[in-house]
Amino acid sequence: MTELVGGDSIFSKPQQSVVLKFKDVTYKIKTKAPINKQGSSARTILNGVSGAVLPGEMLALLGPSGSGKTTLLTILGGRLNSTGTKSGKGKVTGSISFNGAPYSSSLSRSIGFVTQDDVLYPHLTVTETLLYTALLRLPASIARKEKAAIAEAVMTELGLTACRDSIIGNSEERGVSGGEKKRVSIGQELLVNPSLLFLDEPTSGLDSTTASRIFSKLLNLTNGGRTVVMSIHQPSSRMFNMFHKVLLLSDGHPIYFGRGSSAMEYFASIGYAPHEPMNPSDFLLDIANGLFPDETVCNREDIKAALVSSYSSKLETIVKEELVEVEKQLRETEPCREKAKWCIGWWGQFTVLLERGLKERRHESFSCLKTTQIFIASILAGILWFQSQGHIQDQMGLIFNLVGIWSFTPIFGALFTFPSEREMLTRERSSRMYRLSSYFMARLVGDLPMELILPTVSVTITYWMCGLKPTALSYIEFLLITLFSVLVWQGLGLAIGAFIMDVKKAATFTSILMLLFSILGGFYVQKVPVFVAWVKYIAISFHMFKLMVLTQITPEDTYECAPGQRCSVTNLPQVKTVGFEHKEFSIIAMFAMLVFYRFVAYIGLRRIGVPDR
Repeated sequence: MTELVGGDSIFSKPQQSVVLKFKDVTYKIKTKAPINKQGSSARTILNGVSGAVLPGEMLALLGPSGSGKTTLLTILGGRLNSTGTKSGKGKVTGSISFNGAPYSSSLSRSIGFVTQDDVLYPHLTVTETLLYTALLRLPASIARKEKAAIAEAVMTELGLTACRDSIIGNSEERGVSGGEKKRVSIGQELLVNPSLLFLDEPTSGLDSTTASRIFSKLLNLTNGGRTVVMSIHQPSSRMFNMFHKVLLLSDGHPIYFGRGSSAMEYFASIGYAPHEPMNPSDFLLDIANGLFPDETVCNREDIKAALVSSYSSKLETIVKEELVEVEKQLRETEPCREKAKWCIGWWGQFTVLLERGLKERRHESFSCLKTTQIFIASILAGILWFQSQGHIQDQMGLIFNLVGIWSFTPIFGALFTFPSEREMLTRERSSRMYRLSSYFMARLVGDLPMELILPTVSVTITYWMCGLKPTALSYIEFLLITLFSVLVWQGLGLAIGAFIMDVKKAATFTSILMLLFSILGGFYVQKVPVFVAWVKYIAISFHMFKLMVLTQITPEDTYECAPGQRCSVTNLPQVKTVGFEHKEFSIIAMFAMLVFYRFVAYIGLRRIGVPDR
């Protein structure tokens, strides 16, 4: 990375050249129902794909939608699963090597992978996005100023300086354009000076001018000795002619592999030539779909079968000979050097993630809508229960209302945390940017001010407007119990969201669970059946309500149960439900749930991304 700090172009020679070789790559997935007459339940997505890409070359994976090009790119980039192993998605067979060695976690930091969808934090600026990526992905031996200089160099080379202070944006807030987002995504990968760069549909959804500009930048990367592999759906004729190599897929079968400039000549030699000048990529996509002007639609499968047969008889031998020649050259190639397990230590990862998280989430946590909602609810409660001291039944209703507000708000706020960040977490951890534990702890610590400030303001307004026990100690106890309960509810939301990544299913499950807690906690049913009565002891709402009530009353207090008659609060139905005894048990139970739910959330997250090996 020193050449970037010194001011040279990011397109300078990479630290190491990488030769990518793949042979007979096959990928099958299991289906629920048989897909053929033989009763097989395995569907073949890729079928015996082979090839090699050398330093200084760009390989384009072409094919119609569903042909397997994105799947192949994902496998080659080490983002699906290792060859010869099974996963929930399927099984990959064949061999893939990088300078003759298999994919490894250390190699992943020399590889850049740009996904088709730009997975970026919407409220960070372009500069912040690239800077935080540099802080996480560049070695600890490089000072922060130097990492910032590298981020600046990337922005300059990719033409992002004009929008450096603009936020990325999303569907709700306007930010940079689609082309600028794509360049930011590419810039994140260029920060590490990758030897091998994978890109999934880098020009998808862009106009021809923007697409050509991005493609020219990518082509410049190969001049420095990098290896570039991209999947692309329908490039322009000018772009097509600049591809060094093209791999054309049809239903997972290779039907052409070779230089882009020779593709039309090959298909003409086997009887498939256009009758009028046309974009080569359009023609290749047509025949990969089984469409040819002299054939009818009903012969599509026959055309595909003929193309596969022609590849086997005319090109497959040439491809295998090239692989043998590449293997000979690899014996003289420097092997991929092992690198440190992590670019920066655990504490460095934690501090960068914490700083980034605070900048990103403050917009969501203190959004105008959320802040207004909380203030209106607080003022409304203050008006309805205004100065209700002496009316113990009304105060019990107020406390029950606060339990509802500060259970639904934190749990549903936390519920969508991990589902919304799943793609980001998967992408960044696949690049070995940080440990899961550092991300998780940064998330928990960063959420503290975000989650506790609004409850503090809300409870303060409601407490004094409603005339609850007017002593500083009671107020502090009430506030601390509310904040403590908010953290417990948040932990439960994080745990559910980590295990149920489908937002609708998670919301449905949470609603049912909270209803169950309320009913079996004794708030609506006084005589709960014995076999389910234990549920109240794991119900957060039960312990929360009890601890709040005990800050306001003591066993010696009385209330007006009839005109001119006072009764002990111990006879009040709401107080009977929770009781005065075992206060310490409720505190211990809440603390145990605080720890347990967060531990469960961490275990749920371990199913995502890559292990911390």
